[in-house]
Amino acid sequence: MSTTTAPQLHPDLQKFLAKKTHQLLIGGQWVDGLSGRTFDTFNPATGEVLGTVAEADSKDVDAAVAAARKALEGPWAKLSPAEREKVLHKAADLLEARAEAFAQLETLDNGKPIREAKNGDLPLAAGLLRYFGGWPTKIHGETTPVSVPYYPGSKFLHYTVREPVGVVGAIIPWNFPLLMAVERLAPALACGNAVILKPAEQTPLAALFLGELLLEAGVPPGVVNVLPGFGPTAGAAIAAHRGIDKVTFTGSTEVGREVVKASSGNMKRVSMELGGKSPNIVFADADLEAAAKGLFMGIFYNQGQCCSAGSRVFIERSKYPDMLAALAERAKTVRQGNGMDPKTHMGPLVSSEQRERVMSFIESGKKQGASLLAGGDAPAGPGYFVKPTVFGDVKDDMRISQEEIFGPVVSVMPFDDVSEVVSRANNTDYGLVAAVWTKDVKKAHLMASALKAGTVWINCYHFVDAAAPWGGVKASGYGREKGQYALENYTSLKSVWVDLN
Repeated sequence: MSTTTAPQLHPDLQKFLAKKTHQLLIGGQWVDGLSGRTFDTFNPATGEVLGTVAEADSKDVDAAVAAARKALEGPWAKLSPAEREKVLHKAADLLEARAEAFAQLETLDNGKPIREAKNGDLPLAAGLLRYFGGWPTKIHGETTPVSVPYYPGSKFLHYTVREPVGVVGAIIPWNFPLLMAVERLAPALACGNAVILKPAEQTPLAALFLGELLLEAGVPPGVVNVLPGFGPTAGAAIAAHRGIDKVTFTGSTEVGREVVKASSGNMKRVSMELGGKSPNIVFADADLEAAAKGLFMGIFYNQGQCCSAGSRVFIERSKYPDMLAALAERAKTVRQGNGMDPKTHMGPLVSSEQRERVMSFIESGKKQGASLLAGGDAPAGPGYFVKPTVFGDVKDDMRISQEEIFGPVVSVMPFDDVSEVVSRANNTDYGLVAAVWTKDVKKAHLMASALKAGTVWINCYHFVDAAAPWGGVKASGYGREKGQYALENYTSLKSVWVDLN
């Protein structure tokens, strides 16, 4: 475990954290929750209270929906597409200017290493704002040649219009607090919607800090509302509210099913990115040095707290012993500690509950006969740490091979041929991502076609971009975020007929 002295916090962050209570953002105003309840959010590296946050419930959701509706009918609707672009680009400028403060907050609230926050989360978030900031003037309909067989010789003009879907409820997870908020807000705002954002109760601060920035960027009151709270109260109210037209959710498959059920009251549109149990497949003809780095990054990035974590590693049998040993030895060298230390490779898990969950999976792996080659325990002392853990001799039906762990735990298994590994890789309820390591171009493309996943990486892992679609199949969800495909989530297509006869 590494140790570090208390970091010098950015002045903007110091001012933000000095608040006695972080309030809700509703209608452009910072307000207490109507219930008066608050909850604490913790620094996962120390277990200490980082801040106290107002707790939203169903009544606050009602107020936010009213504010969002008012904004949709007022100043937001009056902004031209070009003016919406200016607002989003201004937000990107402000985020880049305050990147240090936001990166520090991500690390304090989530636990991730500061270098991951600086080099990953922040530029990706700013990139999303800039990418979708270019879309408002390019969202358009089409004219369609039409004919009416029962009205021969008639002339009609037919065209389509893309309109905002309305009020969007966005329920986001704790593993990438800022990035997930921006990933939902940027396309929704580009399309002219209003948003009610519920950050995870474990990591509410980035969304609130972002709310301040968006108001400064010129987002009109009520267009973005931020409601920290808990799933069974605030989250459930958003999913069920008849004044919300669309819900976007990222989280567990189990909760996703509840969101779908709750959304059926007014048949609101739903898109969701859920869990994963992703295969990371190494063939004997791969660049093994690059593959070794990809296996490590695939599972241990962000403490393994990624829906896309490569938690099932398949290695062609002839290379299995050496690659397994190399992965285990590399896991043993990981420098764990407070994420604010620039030398830290891996921070803590987000909460004590998450640490207990991950440790229960590790115990399950031991009991079911997997070979523990690295890690497997939680270091003593403050913080919610679990050592990076490598299991060999894993069977496909073991719990650690079937269920999403969401922590730094990897199951490594040998395979013999292409058809076998495709069958085993697809033998899961999930289908978010997959990766293939090979120098054989034909094999790579055949594998990409055969694997049931929303994204397939070839000779790389964890690469994303604002323009590339993101989402899964099967129990990993439906709908796509990022790229032009996200516009489908946040617009409604209207068909218009004009009689020219």
